[in-house]
Amino acid sequence: GQGRCYPLTMLDDHSRYSQILKACTNERTETVKPHLIESFRRFGLPNCMNMDNGNPWGNPTGERYTKLTVWMIRLGVGISHSRPLHPQTNGKEERFHRTLKAELLGNRWFSTIAEVQKAFDAWREIYNHERPHEALGLEVPASRYRASVRCYPEVLPPIEYNATDLVRSVRPHGQVYLAGLNYYVGQAFDGQKVALRPTHQDGVWDVFFCHERIATINRRVPPPDDASEHDAS
Repeated sequence: GQGRCYPLTMLDDHSRYSQILKACTNERTETVKPHLIESFRRFGLPNCMNMDNGNPWGNPTGERYTKLTVWMIRLGVGISHSRPLHPQTNGKEERFHRTLKAELLGNRWFSTIAEVQKAFDAWREIYNHERPHEALGLEVPASRYRASVRCYPEVLPPIEYNATDLVRSVRPHGQVYLAGLNYYVGQAFDGQKVALRPTHQDGVWDVFFCHERIATINRRVPPPDDASEHDAS
Protein backbone atom coordinates (compact mmCIF):
# COMPACT_ATOMS: atom_id res chain seq x y z
CA GLY A 1 0.00 0.00 0.00
CA GLN A 2 0.91 3.66 -0.21
CA GLY A 3 0.19 4.61 3.39
CA ARG A 4 -2.76 6.48 4.78
CA CYS A 5 -5.61 8.02 2.76
CA TYR A 6 -7.13 11.32 3.82
CA PRO A 7 -10.54 11.77 2.16
CA LEU A 8 -11.15 15.39 1.13
CA THR A 9 -14.89 16.01 1.04
CA MET A 10 -17.13 18.98 0.29
CA LEU A 11 -20.92 18.82 0.64
CA ASP A 12 -23.55 21.32 -0.43
CA ASP A 13 -25.43 22.17 2.76
CA HIS A 14 -28.89 22.47 1.19
CA SER A 15 -28.95 19.39 -1.06
CA ARG A 16 -26.23 17.18 0.56
CA TYR A 17 -24.74 16.96 -2.95
CA SER A 18 -21.10 15.77 -2.82
CA GLN A 19 -19.00 18.26 -4.78
CA ILE A 20 -15.61 16.87 -3.80
CA LEU A 21 -14.61 13.36 -2.81
CA LYS A 22 -10.88 12.99 -3.31
CA ALA A 23 -8.37 10.50 -1.98
CA CYS A 24 -5.39 12.52 -0.70
CA THR A 25 -2.10 11.30 0.75
CA ASN A 26 -1.85 14.27 3.15
CA GLU A 27 -3.76 17.31 4.45
CA ARG A 28 -1.44 20.00 3.13
CA THR A 29 -2.57 23.19 1.40
CA GLU A 30 -0.70 22.38 -1.82
CA THR A 31 -2.61 19.07 -2.04
CA VAL A 32 -6.06 20.42 -1.15
CA LYS A 33 -6.05 23.71 -3.07
CA PRO A 34 -6.01 22.25 -6.64
CA HIS A 35 -9.05 20.11 -5.77
CA LEU A 36 -10.88 23.18 -4.46
CA ILE A 37 -10.01 25.13 -7.63
CA GLU A 38 -11.27 22.26 -9.79
CA SER A 39 -14.56 22.21 -7.85
CA PHE A 40 -14.95 26.03 -7.90
CA ARG A 41 -14.40 26.04 -11.68
CA ARG A 42 -17.01 23.36 -12.14
CA PHE A 43 -19.65 24.34 -9.56
CA GLY A 44 -18.92 28.04 -8.93
CA LEU A 45 -17.96 29.70 -5.64
CA PRO A 46 -19.92 28.89 -2.49
CA ASN A 47 -21.17 31.83 -0.42
CA CYS A 48 -19.79 30.30 2.74
CA MET A 49 -17.90 27.20 3.82
CA ASN A 50 -17.99 25.56 7.22
CA MET A 51 -14.92 23.51 8.06
CA ASP A 52 -13.25 21.70 10.91
CA ASN A 53 -10.21 22.99 12.77
CA GLY A 54 -7.70 20.46 11.46
CA ASN A 55 -5.12 20.95 8.69
CA PRO A 56 -5.20 22.80 6.35
CA TRP A 57 -8.30 24.73 7.54
CA GLY A 58 -7.03 25.51 11.02
CA ASN A 59 -3.83 24.87 12.86
CA PRO A 60 -2.55 23.47 16.16
CA THR A 61 -1.68 26.93 17.54
CA GLY A 62 -5.37 27.77 17.63
CA GLU A 63 -5.04 30.52 15.00
CA ARG A 64 -8.32 31.00 13.19
CA TYR A 65 -6.87 31.55 9.71
CA THR A 66 -4.40 29.71 7.50
CA LYS A 67 -2.92 30.57 4.10
CA LEU A 68 -5.66 28.41 2.54
CA THR A 69 -8.57 30.15 4.30
CA VAL A 70 -7.01 33.57 3.55
CA TRP A 71 -7.04 32.64 -0.15
CA MET A 72 -10.70 31.59 0.14
CA ILE A 73 -11.68 34.87 1.80
CA ARG A 74 -9.85 36.62 -1.04
CA LEU A 75 -12.17 34.76 -3.44
CA GLY A 76 -15.20 36.11 -1.57
CA VAL A 77 -16.05 32.90 0.29
CA GLY A 78 -17.24 33.29 3.90
CA ILE A 79 -15.36 31.11 6.39
CA SER A 80 -16.80 29.48 9.48
CA HIS A 81 -15.26 26.79 11.66
CA SER A 82 -17.01 24.13 13.70
CA ARG A 83 -16.47 24.60 17.43
CA PRO A 84 -13.27 22.94 18.64
CA LEU A 85 -14.00 19.42 19.94
CA HIS A 86 -17.64 19.75 18.79
CA PRO A 87 -17.73 17.93 15.43
CA GLN A 88 -21.55 17.90 15.60
CA THR A 89 -21.51 21.55 14.48
CA ASN A 90 -20.41 20.07 11.17
CA GLY A 91 -22.97 17.27 11.40
CA LYS A 92 -23.83 16.63 7.75
CA GLU A 93 -20.15 16.33 6.86
CA GLU A 94 -19.53 14.00 9.84
CA ARG A 95 -22.45 11.81 8.80
CA PHE A 96 -21.15 11.68 5.22
CA HIS A 97 -17.73 10.51 6.50
CA ARG A 98 -19.35 7.85 8.69
CA THR A 99 -21.35 6.50 5.74
CA LEU A 100 -18.28 6.56 3.51
CA LYS A 101 -16.28 4.66 6.11
CA ALA A 102 -19.01 2.11 6.78
CA GLU A 103 -19.76 1.39 3.14
CA LEU A 104 -16.38 1.74 1.50
CA LEU A 105 -13.29 2.34 3.61
CA GLY A 106 -14.06 0.17 6.64
CA ASN A 107 -14.25 -3.18 4.90
CA ARG A 108 -11.99 -2.98 1.86
CA TRP A 109 -8.26 -3.03 1.32
CA PHE A 110 -6.80 -0.78 -1.38
CA SER A 111 -3.27 -1.10 -2.70
CA THR A 112 -2.97 2.37 -4.32
CA ILE A 113 -4.46 5.84 -3.93
CA ALA A 114 -5.62 5.62 -7.57
CA GLU A 115 -7.63 2.53 -6.63
CA VAL A 116 -9.26 4.39 -3.73
CA GLN A 117 -10.10 7.29 -6.05
CA LYS A 118 -11.74 4.95 -8.55
CA ALA A 119 -13.93 3.52 -5.77
CA PHE A 120 -14.67 7.07 -4.51
CA ASP A 121 -15.81 8.20 -7.97
CA ALA A 122 -18.20 5.26 -8.33
CA TRP A 123 -19.56 5.67 -4.78
CA ARG A 124 -20.03 9.45 -5.21
CA GLU A 125 -22.01 8.90 -8.43
CA ILE A 126 -24.44 6.56 -6.63
CA TYR A 127 -24.62 8.85 -3.57
CA ASN A 128 -25.46 11.95 -5.67
CA HIS A 129 -27.67 10.48 -8.37
CA GLU A 130 -29.20 7.17 -7.27
CA ARG A 131 -29.60 6.92 -3.53
CA PRO A 132 -32.77 8.43 -1.97
CA HIS A 133 -31.96 10.65 1.00
CA GLU A 134 -34.25 10.65 4.03
CA ALA A 135 -33.59 14.30 4.88
CA LEU A 136 -34.60 15.25 1.32
CA GLY A 137 -37.95 13.45 1.43
CA LEU A 138 -36.36 10.46 -0.33
CA GLU A 139 -35.16 12.59 -3.23
CA VAL A 140 -31.57 12.19 -4.49
CA PRO A 141 -29.10 15.04 -3.78
CA ALA A 142 -28.66 15.80 -7.52
CA SER A 143 -32.38 16.62 -7.81
CA ARG A 144 -32.05 19.42 -5.25
CA TYR A 145 -28.60 20.71 -6.14
CA ARG A 146 -28.10 24.06 -7.88
CA ALA A 147 -24.58 25.16 -8.84
CA SER A 148 -23.48 28.61 -7.70
CA VAL A 149 -23.85 31.49 -10.15
CA ARG A 150 -20.60 33.01 -8.84
CA CYS A 151 -17.77 32.09 -11.22
CA TYR A 152 -14.28 31.23 -10.04
CA PRO A 153 -12.03 34.18 -11.01
CA GLU A 154 -8.92 32.93 -12.81
CA VAL A 155 -7.32 36.30 -12.02
CA LEU A 156 -8.06 37.71 -8.58
CA PRO A 157 -9.68 41.16 -8.71
CA PRO A 158 -7.94 43.88 -6.69
CA ILE A 159 -9.05 44.25 -3.08
CA GLU A 160 -11.20 47.33 -2.66
CA TYR A 161 -11.70 49.09 0.65
CA ASN A 162 -13.74 52.15 1.58
CA ALA A 163 -12.21 55.61 1.14
CA THR A 164 -12.61 56.16 4.89
CA ASP A 165 -10.70 52.97 5.84
CA LEU A 166 -7.21 53.11 7.24
CA VAL A 167 -5.41 50.62 4.96
CA ARG A 168 -2.32 48.86 6.28
CA SER A 169 -0.03 46.11 4.97
CA VAL A 170 0.39 43.24 7.38
CA ARG A 171 4.05 43.02 8.33
CA PRO A 172 6.05 39.85 8.93
CA HIS A 173 4.85 37.93 12.03
CA GLY A 174 1.27 39.05 11.38
CA GLN A 175 1.40 42.59 12.73
CA VAL A 176 -0.06 45.93 11.68
CA TYR A 177 1.34 49.30 12.68
CA LEU A 178 -1.04 51.81 14.28
CA ALA A 179 -0.14 55.03 16.09
CA GLY A 180 3.43 53.98 16.77
CA LEU A 181 2.64 50.45 17.96
CA ASN A 182 2.52 46.98 16.39
CA TYR A 183 -0.66 44.96 16.84
CA TYR A 184 -0.99 41.26 16.05
CA VAL A 185 -3.77 40.34 13.57
CA GLY A 186 -2.67 36.89 12.31
CA GLN A 187 0.37 35.41 10.66
CA ALA A 188 -1.61 33.97 7.74
CA PHE A 189 -2.16 37.56 6.53
CA ASP A 190 1.56 38.42 6.16
CA GLY A 191 1.99 40.75 3.16
CA GLN A 192 -1.76 41.31 2.67
CA LYS A 193 -3.51 44.68 2.82
CA VAL A 194 -6.12 45.05 5.57
CA ALA A 195 -8.56 47.82 6.49
CA LEU A 196 -8.83 49.31 9.97
CA ARG A 197 -12.23 50.78 10.83
CA PRO A 198 -12.99 52.65 14.07
CA THR A 199 -15.89 51.20 16.05
CA HIS A 200 -18.33 53.21 18.17
CA GLN A 201 -16.09 52.40 21.17
CA ASP A 202 -13.33 54.95 21.63
CA GLY A 203 -9.89 53.55 20.71
CA VAL A 204 -11.28 50.24 19.42
CA TRP A 205 -10.75 49.33 15.75
CA ASP A 206 -12.08 46.44 13.69
CA VAL A 207 -9.61 44.90 11.25
CA PHE A 208 -11.03 43.62 7.94
CA PHE A 209 -9.47 41.51 5.22
CA CYS A 210 -11.77 41.79 2.17
CA HIS A 211 -15.29 41.11 3.55
CA GLU A 212 -14.12 39.31 6.68
CA ARG A 213 -13.55 40.89 10.07
CA ILE A 214 -10.37 39.17 11.21
CA ALA A 215 -9.44 41.00 14.43
CA THR A 216 -10.18 43.83 16.82
CA ILE A 217 -7.54 46.25 18.10
CA ASN A 218 -7.98 48.01 21.42
CA ARG A 219 -5.63 50.99 21.60
CA ARG A 220 -6.40 51.50 25.27
CA VAL A 221 -4.65 48.19 26.00
CA PRO A 222 -0.98 48.41 24.93
CA PRO A 223 0.21 45.38 22.94
CA PRO A 224 2.64 43.01 24.68
CA ASP A 225 6.32 43.68 24.06
CA ASP A 226 6.82 40.18 22.73
CA ALA A 227 6.01 40.40 19.01
CA SER A 228 4.83 36.80 18.92
CA GLU A 229 2.06 37.31 21.46
CA HIS A 230 -1.51 37.82 20.35
CA ASP A 231 -3.07 41.17 21.09
CA ALA A 232 -5.92 41.29 18.63
CA SER A 233 -8.81 38.87 18.84
